[in-house]
Amino acid sequence: MPSDKTVIERVTFRWADIDANFHVRHSVYYDLGSQQRVNVLAAHGLPMRDMQKGGFGPVLFREECRFFKEIKPEDVIELVPSLKGLSKDYRKFTIAHSFMRNGERCAVVQVDGAWFNSIERRIFVPPQQVVDAMNGFPKAEDFAWIERSGA
Repeated sequence: MPSDKTVIERVTFRWADIDANFHVRHSVYYDLGSQQRVNVLAAHGLPMRDMQKGGFGPVLFREECRFFKEIKPEDVIELVPSLKGLSKDYRKFTIAHSFMRNGERCAVVQVDGAWFNSIERRIFVPPQQVVDAMNGFPKAEDFAWIERSGA
C-alpha cells in the first residue's frame, strides 16, 4: 500500500503530447515516468539539489513501455509508482509507473537502473539518504530482491 507521501499523480495532456493519430505520443510516457521518479525521491527527502551537491544520481540501463489501452487527449490518468526490485545494497533498482484510467491499466513504464557516482564515474552503494528515499517507494505486489551481478 502506498505511504502517505507517495506521489500518485493525476495527469492531463497538452496538445504537444498528442501524435498524428490523436493519442498520447509514446515518448510522453517516458517523460512522465522520469518526472514521477524525481518527485517521489524528493517527497521522501532526496531532492535533485542534494544529488547534485553529493555528486550522484540514478542512471538507467533499460527503459521500456508496454501499452495496453489507448490514452486519448481528454483522458485523466493516475500515474502510480511502484518498486519492483531492489538490490540489498541499494545499488540497483527496478521501478514501474502504471498509467491507470478508472482503475484500468493503460500502460506501464518500467526502468532498470542503479545509483551512479558522477565524480568517480561508477555505480556505487548509495548513501543513507538514498536508502531512506528508496524505502519510500511503495513495493509492487511482485517485488523481488535483485541478486548482485556485474559492476
